[in-house]
Amino acid sequence: MTTLCFFVSDLHGKKTRYEKLFRAIETQQPEAVFLGGDVLPSGLYHLSSQDAHVGNFFDETLIAGFSQLKDLPDFPYPKVFMIPGNDDGKGEEDKFLEGESMGLWHYIPNQVMPWKKWTVVGYAWVPPTPFLLKDWEKYDVSAYVDPGCVSPEEGFHSLPVSKYLCRYSTIQKDLEMLMTGIEPATALCLFHSPPYQTHLDRAALDGKMFEQVPLDVHVGSIAIRRMIEDRQPLLTLHGHVHESARITGYWKQQLGTTTMITSAHDGPELALVVFDAENPRECRRELI
Repeated sequence: MTTLCFFVSDLHGKKTRYEKLFRAIETQQPEAVFLGGDVLPSGLYHLSSQDAHVGNFFDETLIAGFSQLKDLPDFPYPKVFMIPGNDDGKGEEDKFLEGESMGLWHYIPNQVMPWKKWTVVGYAWVPPTPFLLKDWEKYDVSAYVDPGCVSPEEGFHSLPVSKYLCRYSTIQKDLEMLMTGIEPATALCLFHSPPYQTHLDRAALDGKMFEQVPLDVHVGSIAIRRMIEDRQPLLTLHGHVHESARITGYWKQQLGTTTMITSAHDGPELALVVFDAENPRECRRELI
């Protein structure tokens, strides 16, 4: 028995990629679809007052596309699990929640949801980046920022956030709470950030310096890696670092018994990962 699933991430509001995803869902009929963040057009719209652009994308592409699938006669509409990424403004959460209220998807940042015999864990935050939008960025394991990056306390938030949370909230603390009580062998983890020092977090920073300090080419989360090593969930799904698969030649990796997968991609195609939730090691990646 198989449980066919799709995983995509970092589509960044590209209409052609979504059209390919909707066609693949219609033809292959997966039981679940996982969207791993950076769903919307660039978060820079918050700084350039182009709110209508994102609103139109939600209505004309995201909601319309999933609605058309849901309305197909006798079509087995899949479970859709979605998290935002660091390029998705938190000011748009009302639109994410609107789609959820329509039964189109489950919006699960920092949430746990049972599905069949598995537990789906959603977590959107990433360690500090060089980018200014900080809605989905947190300190990783401590109040440390890599050279060239901007702290959550110094960047821009589309919605107010307390100074206390900016300073003291960490990915590590979040994951400790989120994973409490979950049976690792049933956990399907949908994260935007990849784990640190893996094939999945390799950035194109070779030879680059900031104020005479060489930049780390690995930009993933230490806290996420430690959680995987300690708890060994069945499967972890990641995005965020577009070029990692091209640089390393790998889009999946084993860490103990955990299968880790990225569907981030720096080409024009849709990178579609197809896997069986019963046996996620046996998966394939299609560039469409």
